[in-house]
Amino acid sequence: MEKFRELGIIEPILISIKEEGFKKPTEIQEKSIPLILAGKDVIACSATGSGKTLAFASAIIKNAEKGRGIGSLVLTPTRELAEQVAKTLEMFSKHKPLEIAAVYGGLSINPQITRLRSADVVVGTPGRILDHMNRGTLNLQNVKILVLDEADRMLDMGFIDDVRKIIRECPMKRQTLLFSATITPEVAHLISKHIKNPIEVSAESYVNPEKLPQVYYDSQDNLKFSLLVHLLKHEKTELVMVFCNTRRNTDFVAKNLKFAGIDAMAIHGGFSQEKRNFVMGRFHSKSAHVLVCTDVAARGLDIPGISHIYNYDIPKDSKEYIHRIGRTARAGKEGKVINIVASRDYENFSRVLHDDNLKISKETTPLVERVVVKLAESPRGFHRRFGGISRGFNREPMGNRNRETGRFNKGYGQSGRSFGGTNRGDNRGYGRTTNRFPNGERFGRQGRSGGFKRDGGGYSRDSGGNRRVGERNRGNSNRQFRGTGGRPSRYGRSRRFGGR
Repeated sequence: MEKFRELGIIEPILISIKEEGFKKPTEIQEKSIPLILAGKDVIACSATGSGKTLAFASAIIKNAEKGRGIGSLVLTPTRELAEQVAKTLEMFSKHKPLEIAAVYGGLSINPQITRLRSADVVVGTPGRILDHMNRGTLNLQNVKILVLDEADRMLDMGFIDDVRKIIRECPMKRQTLLFSATITPEVAHLISKHIKNPIEVSAESYVNPEKLPQVYYDSQDNLKFSLLVHLLKHEKTELVMVFCNTRRNTDFVAKNLKFAGIDAMAIHGGFSQEKRNFVMGRFHSKSAHVLVCTDVAARGLDIPGISHIYNYDIPKDSKEYIHRIGRTARAGKEGKVINIVASRDYENFSRVLHDDNLKISKETTPLVERVVVKLAESPRGFHRRFGGISRGFNREPMGNRNRETGRFNKGYGQSGRSFGGTNRGDNRGYGRTTNRFPNGERFGRQGRSGGFKRDGGGYSRDSGGNRRVGERNRGNSNRQFRGTGGRPSRYGRSRRFGGR
């Protein structure tokens, strides 16, 4: 406790720190808190879980004047982080009570308007903050401290213009604190334009191999999900986070883990705020033990009790990898990181391995039972499912069949959209991304041109602009194709792939 006191933290916050059981300050706290309390503008580089919230909370709570309007504004990239920061500020200000309002999208704006009328501190996402400013329900003229939390993530998510507008509405005479895992060119430009003579501090991103062993399994593509199920059932775990790179894969993994008898829930940016709150509530209460998520849950969220991190999809670089694994082995506890690497992950994994601080050992891949997975079924056509690979048989208009393999992240089978037909008549699985047949031939480069037109009355063209089979029926929407079973095509001269 004396070490916290030596940093200059006021007594009401010290009492809260003692009640929460914190023993000693982290590296970023030791380096930044004295400067922040001295009123300096500070740029702090630190990874997730480094204790930066206490760093800026120490100044916000110390300088807050209750009932004098909004004195501090904290901008965060995500709703979950806004809610978490607000709760942490409430915890540290328990013995110097303040009105703290969390404002973010996905919830009714009226209760937020009510809270803003008496707020001393506001924590929110840029979009909703700007919304309140435009409505005239948020006045920033009295802001003395502006905090940009997870600035790199905020700019990555496209909030740069919103952030600039908000900064311009704050008084020129203010203290600005920016926390970021990395100083990207966009962050550097923001600093140069809006922060004058800041002091930079940083904490080393270091992973203790004694507390956090990291391993990887080299898996066959068609056994990747089966291996995940096997490990989840045989590893002794508390709470588990499974990371995927896309929302589609997140939904696929969570749904099929439930189907395999594992109590898993998904969370990503596509969920409503009510659903996200429900999922996080269940995970915090440990009524669900596996959280399948995108990187939106990797940055800033404080979830105690995480024993294992699984990278079902490997992130694109070592910085994102470190943010993910920072969810476990906190406060001296042990954890474990397990990476499941298939051929599609090799490029990303090689970039992660270039970080000298990361020691990831290879484990012998166990024999696993192949797990049947559920994909989004087409009303026509059919799928054969083999533990992670969907094989679709596509009937072309003349009754011929094409057989391709549809892996989830290659554009021709992603989480259920395979060449066996889609729920749309134009079979857009042929055009979303560049698709490859097994022999390497590219097919369907342009987004909407692949497949057959939904409307009758004309021939259709493939992605290269060539006329397709059925051109001879031009002008007569009642003509039938061979292989239709004697029925006219419901879409005129063209018909969907995978149809009967």
